[in-house]
Amino acid sequence: MCVNAIIISLTRSDSCDVGRSVSLPNEMRKFLRRIIVVLLFRVSWKKLFVIGTILTVFRVIFQIYSLPNPLTGWIVSPPLVVSSYQRANDGKNSRELSVTSDNQLKKSKHLPAVVSVNSTARNSREVSVTSDNKLKMSKHLAGVVSLNSTARTNRSMQVLERRERLLRRRRRKMNAHLKIIFPPPPVVPDHVQRSIAALKPNEALAYAKSEIEKAPLITDDPDLYAPLFRNISVFKRSYELMELLLKVYTYKEGERPIFHEPHLTGIYSSEGWFMKLMEQNRYFVTRDPEKAHLFYLPYSSRQLQMAVYVPNSHNLRPLSIFLRDYVNMLAAKYPFWNRTHGTDHFLVACHDWGPYILKDHKELIRNTIKALCNADISEGIFKAGKDVSLPETTIRNVRKPLRNVGGKRVSQRPILAFFAGNMHGPVRPKLLQYWKDRDEDMKIYGPLPTRVSRIMSYAEHMKSSKYCLCPMGFEVNSPRIVESIYYECVPVIIADNLALPFDEVLDWSAFSLTVAEKDIPKLKEILLSIPLKRYQVMQHNVKKLQKHFLWKSMPTRYDLFHMILHSVWSRRLNQLQESQIS
Repeated sequence: MCVNAIIISLTRSDSCDVGRSVSLPNEMRKFLRRIIVVLLFRVSWKKLFVIGTILTVFRVIFQIYSLPNPLTGWIVSPPLVVSSYQRANDGKNSRELSVTSDNQLKKSKHLPAVVSVNSTARNSREVSVTSDNKLKMSKHLAGVVSLNSTARTNRSMQVLERRERLLRRRRRKMNAHLKIIFPPPPVVPDHVQRSIAALKPNEALAYAKSEIEKAPLITDDPDLYAPLFRNISVFKRSYELMELLLKVYTYKEGERPIFHEPHLTGIYSSEGWFMKLMEQNRYFVTRDPEKAHLFYLPYSSRQLQMAVYVPNSHNLRPLSIFLRDYVNMLAAKYPFWNRTHGTDHFLVACHDWGPYILKDHKELIRNTIKALCNADISEGIFKAGKDVSLPETTIRNVRKPLRNVGGKRVSQRPILAFFAGNMHGPVRPKLLQYWKDRDEDMKIYGPLPTRVSRIMSYAEHMKSSKYCLCPMGFEVNSPRIVESIYYECVPVIIADNLALPFDEVLDWSAFSLTVAEKDIPKLKEILLSIPLKRYQVMQHNVKKLQKHFLWKSMPTRYDLFHMILHSVWSRRLNQLQESQIS
């Protein structure tokens, strides 16, 4: 009946339209009838409503999570943009939003101010207009002028102050990856600063050396965990003196991308992150080379390999010649290299070829402080005590270098030992030969099979393992050492000739195991011989160690950047001592 009524009404409307010279063809009428029948009898309106509701909720949730900052509260006003002048003078001027008099308002009609005469709650969100001079300093600030009472204005100002503080916090979080803010310099009395400023570079180094030898005893420090260190008192004093004295000159010469262009992702990212933070630093870096204690060669071994190496040529000589010519150019242009024959210069290289592309310059390979990931003491290029073992880190997200850092508690680590990786070098095939598919407690793979990774990812394997195996590949270095620390898994280092990072200050036996390559067949026996209590202490120490191996967009004291710089500083002091002895 309903359908017939609708059809009749349509027919009547058609007859009316005829009078207006508008008629629907027969095909259109048939089509409309079918649509009406489908909508009334064949469509399940309940299901359609449920589906529409689900899609709407999903879309809202997706848009919320796609925002740069998650919504933590209701937005009750437009965002307030504060000028750079107010940001720079937070302590005094960030809240100086004064209400002008009626006369000033009349004079300021041409300024971007919106005058509100409404006294409702919606219009209580106001920003008063400052004087002409303040408006010039705060030209990005749009003001809403209220003509209400002083009490209402005061309440509005309090709301604005709270909102401004919240906005500042959000901006700091949002721009953390863009703006490098280094920790504040140590507080030093004026007379000490004057005395230090008068010291020449070598005199300052000699002063630091004598002060370190007289380091006061430290038993507890809120920023450092004593069991990790060989001598926490010596390290802390040395670090303080580095903050107080060290000045580094970075050469401006060199064209991009090989120089001054950090490579920030992948397994060679350590050299790039150090370059980025070193060149953006304003505390340790000096523009006056005469005041410098160290000279930084800002080249990237990874960028050099990508720009100069001919694929499949197996010829590193062009890379070596390129670097040799660069150093010779600096030596000809400046007196600083020849003054010390390169002993106060340093470089940072994480590519496996880093040591080998130095061979064409004798002073570069013999005298310069080399921070290398490939810290192999058996080849004669890396020299323990003079050079620095650079931690090899894998960074996948430049904006979030600390993504996925953290692990599970001991009770949630059912796997005794885990390894997965390509079969590089002689050690890894031997590891698979003895332990692949031999024991349920030992999860040993080549590249992690897809059938396994679908159930548990590589990172989850490390987070679920008591011990993470770090065997050498073609070279002694492996990013798995730092990955183990990130995932709070006790690293088991299987590389006989590797100089461990920061071994001049860190006691690696407190948080890791070193297994000789020849003892791979006894690996499970060695791991099971570790008492549970000792393992728990080691795993706890790995957590405490983590802060010293983190790259941060906003560097902090004792993080990875500062630990590498301290190692270079320490090597320079050792050179000074050796020269005095000789």
